[in-house]
Amino acid sequence: MAIEQFQHWYENRHIYQKDWKKRTGGKMIGFFCTYVPEEIYYAFDVLPVRILGSHELQDVTEPHIFAMFCPFCRDVLAQGLKGKYNYLDGITIGQSCIHLRQAYTSWDQHLNPGWSHYLPMPSHVQSPSSVPFLKGEFELLIKKLETLTGKTITDADLEKGIEIMNQVRQTMKKIYEFRKQENPPITGEEAMYMTCSQFFTDAREWLPVAKQVLKELETRKLDRDPGKRLMLVGSENDDIAFINMVEHLGETEAVGATIVIEEHCTTTRYFWDETQEKTDDPLKAIAARYVARTPCPSKDWPKRTRLDRILKFAKDFNVDGAIVLQQKFCDPHEADIPFVKQALEKAGVPTYFLEFDVTTPVGPFSIRVEAFLETLETEDDLFD
Repeated sequence: MAIEQFQHWYENRHIYQKDWKKRTGGKMIGFFCTYVPEEIYYAFDVLPVRILGSHELQDVTEPHIFAMFCPFCRDVLAQGLKGKYNYLDGITIGQSCIHLRQAYTSWDQHLNPGWSHYLPMPSHVQSPSSVPFLKGEFELLIKKLETLTGKTITDADLEKGIEIMNQVRQTMKKIYEFRKQENPPITGEEAMYMTCSQFFTDAREWLPVAKQVLKELETRKLDRDPGKRLMLVGSENDDIAFINMVEHLGETEAVGATIVIEEHCTTTRYFWDETQEKTDDPLKAIAARYVARTPCPSKDWPKRTRLDRILKFAKDFNVDGAIVLQQKFCDPHEADIPFVKQALEKAGVPTYFLEFDVTTPVGPFSIRVEAFLETLETEDDLFD
């Protein structure tokens, strides 16, 4: 089935990206955070690929980054220090948190990426000044991309980039609609492969496969008990092994589960919001989209706007419980999680907190998740 292609791309990202450069002769820029405006890169026919970690033990980052910084940012930096991304033409970041910023800065200073661009994404996105400020920063980015590529772009090129990314977002949302079903035809593991594989591939090659998956899901039936419907919310998470463990508990334990929705920067926070098309000022429209999108907790102030989105997901996807994840030492989410847990529990959604290290085996978590699922089962029995 077409859905298996997502896993292939995820597991063979470097093979795909090297082949893409060989096939197209195009430029490829690695980005560290989803606040990078991919629309602008596609307008230049530059391929933006997200740099994620490998979930493997590493010992190369200690001279470059504090041990008290999150393991995700250290895992990302390790990929550069190990030479995994030597084929990139440059790197970029949209400012999100100080931890990932340090990974970017160290990569830029010590690995000679060739081209680099720091995008000072506004922290106070709720300010009316954020959109004009960000548009001005995008204009500076365009000038640097003109130098990199030798091209100049028009509003029509920007509209092309907007259309490409909106098609990706729309297709992902349509696939997520199937996860609302009582017995979803797509697992949480498969959904994570889908969203993350798009980070590593050309959207124009990813889209035909995703649209074929949409057709196949209409008649696909999975021979498994979905068990409890879980939501994942919190820090960056692309830990396929953890999701696989959760969704296979039902094979050996009395209670199983399916992850039906997530609120992470690798999933809905990345793709749920679209850019307005066919405006008089497409660059402003792109800026408005990145300012208004579901924010990282580091930018979600003074009003906590994420909570309404999280609660709507919990209701729309009919979740039985939520696992709240925090990458160890992740300051923005550590400050945010008490409010998220309180809001979910007030809405009647039980929560369970787990602190993640991306290079820690997920096996020890199985007992804790199993206990949480048994608690959910007990609560159901009490009210039957």
